[in-house]
Amino acid sequence: MSSSNYKKIRKVKRNHIWLRIILLIILFSVIFMMTKLFFYFIGNYLLRTKMTSEYVLISEMARIYENGSKQNPEENIYDILDSMNRDYLIKNSEGTIIHSNGAITISDEMTSLALTTDFNYVEVYKDKINYFMMDEEGDVSIDYKTLFWRIVKNEKVVVQLETDGHIDRLNMQLLNNSINETIRLPIWISFPVNENQDKFIGKAFFSINLMDYSLFVSFLFLIIGLGVVLGLFGLFGIIHEIRHYFKSKKLLFSDDVTKGYNYTWFLYKSRRILEKKKNAQSTFAVIDLLFVNFRTFCACHSVKEGEKQIKILHDSLKNELKKNEIVAHSTPSNFVLLLNCSDGEQIKARVLDLIGKLEKLSKEHSFKFHAGIGIVDVRKNSKGKIVRRKKINPDIEYNNACTACATLNDSEDSGVAIFDEKLIEEQKWISIVQEEQMSALMNEEFMVYYQPKYNPGTEKLCGAEALIRWQSPKHGFISPGRFIPIFEKNGFITEIDHYMLSHVANDMKRWQDAGLNCVPVSVNFSRAHFIETDLAEQIMDMVDKAGADRSLIEIELTESAFFDDKKVLINTINRLKEYGFAVSMDDFGSGYSSLNSLKDMPLDILKIDAEFFRGESADTRGKIVVSETIKLAKSLNMRTVAEGVEIKEQVDFLAEQGCDMIQGFYFAKPMPKDEFEDRMK
Repeated sequence: MSSSNYKKIRKVKRNHIWLRIILLIILFSVIFMMTKLFFYFIGNYLLRTKMTSEYVLISEMARIYENGSKQNPEENIYDILDSMNRDYLIKNSEGTIIHSNGAITISDEMTSLALTTDFNYVEVYKDKINYFMMDEEGDVSIDYKTLFWRIVKNEKVVVQLETDGHIDRLNMQLLNNSINETIRLPIWISFPVNENQDKFIGKAFFSINLMDYSLFVSFLFLIIGLGVVLGLFGLFGIIHEIRHYFKSKKLLFSDDVTKGYNYTWFLYKSRRILEKKKNAQSTFAVIDLLFVNFRTFCACHSVKEGEKQIKILHDSLKNELKKNEIVAHSTPSNFVLLLNCSDGEQIKARVLDLIGKLEKLSKEHSFKFHAGIGIVDVRKNSKGKIVRRKKINPDIEYNNACTACATLNDSEDSGVAIFDEKLIEEQKWISIVQEEQMSALMNEEFMVYYQPKYNPGTEKLCGAEALIRWQSPKHGFISPGRFIPIFEKNGFITEIDHYMLSHVANDMKRWQDAGLNCVPVSVNFSRAHFIETDLAEQIMDMVDKAGADRSLIEIELTESAFFDDKKVLINTINRLKEYGFAVSMDDFGSGYSSLNSLKDMPLDILKIDAEFFRGESADTRGKIVVSETIKLAKSLNMRTVAEGVEIKEQVDFLAEQGCDMIQGFYFAKPMPKDEFEDRMK
């Protein structure tokens, strides 16, 4: 998984959920601020509109006092002020009350308010008023806030106002259903007079009727309702996104067969585990576990049964996991695991133990498993200190594990392979070969070597086999074992076969024209060719184009070719023989159906595998098999070639048994065409 895809997965929840939460918080903050500003301006508006007349009255009283005090006598001024039926007091610069009228219930709490439309700020003081709510237990003191909410909720209570021991009932009709009743709350307004030497403080009343309250409360509930609706919609959206996230996560990470997790989840989860700081000191292993012959099992027992077995295997693996270990179903026949380990040998032993347990899960079937291991070592800095893994890509580790597992492909038994530097070099070499194969073919870097065949009785040259070598300008001389298996896997072997036949035919034509006593040369053809119904015609055309004698070209087939389409193969062999070519079977005895092949295939030459001459039983049972094979070939009018002969005792034995030709190091190794030409001379 690339870093960009990993980041996208991590951002799914954050992008679609936290963004909505942040937007919802911002929306509520904006609503709160707008509401606060609204109440501020509404409050100021109500204060100015309701207090304008009171402000004018108190300011007029202050002006009368100021003008009268300058003219004297003061008694007439006080009489005028007292006649205005307002409580007031006058303080000098020292704060001493020099005159007052009415109940002086002013408190010490002072603030500045703009009580007019021109925003002139004046000093105001609260009134010493005690509010009581009468209930069954008696009078209970309440504050402005409680009084306000009682009014808003329209509760039928009696509120009393106590001033200096005198108790007045506050409009009992106010708390009933009448919206025309008015609440008058006292407030003291202060004006500086006599060039700020004195203060005139008069008692004003802030009057609000229930209509004002109704509008205020209606808007308040409207704001609250709007906030609730928006909040519900926001919460619904968040819940929807959370559900959507988990559904998306399930679709992205779930495996339908095991009901567990898939490879995408493994890449995401394993990266998080490997990059955790607390796991920096732990060594991990990525395991590619292959259910061998899973497709064959499905073909024999149905896909449903195969998936049922996969589910059982998954559950068994899951039960074997420890902390910070995970398993996922990566392909139809593969599992991928992340396991803790100490070293390669320890994890190999554990994986073998896991495989042993998996093999015992079914009593009716014999299951085998291949496992490739990629080790994720701890990381260290230049000073040798262990550091946290960062930007790790589990996909690379899994690919390494798969590479190790692929080395077991030729085995039908259970096995474990660990990825190492040798495999890296092998993969690099495979990549190099595949990149350079076509240019090497075009530049004729491939060379034809000839290994002579001799008559064991006369020890005379009687044939040869064409073998390929690669002389690379970059890499030097390359033996066929390093590139032929790669060509067989990637299909390039068909190009090589045509290349070899063309060069052998050209060499043969040149030798014929030179008057040499030419001997037949066998050219190998891969089994990959035999899906071509016109293969015989292709071979004939190439040989004829070079002008070589067809009878001197032998087409050599490996025994594995006989496991393919037998009808097409027999038809191709018959046509080759009709065109004058000899056909031979290479490596006879290396497979398991050789006798059956001899029964059906009209072959000319049989090559006996070199393995019969090696091993502990080569002198006893091996000789019996070789002897009987030669007799069988003669009975079928076939010539025999023994390959891999290296010592004289083998030559003498084969000559005694009547073997027609011997190919091996005893007589000659593969050689360039010039040396072989000298042999023919």
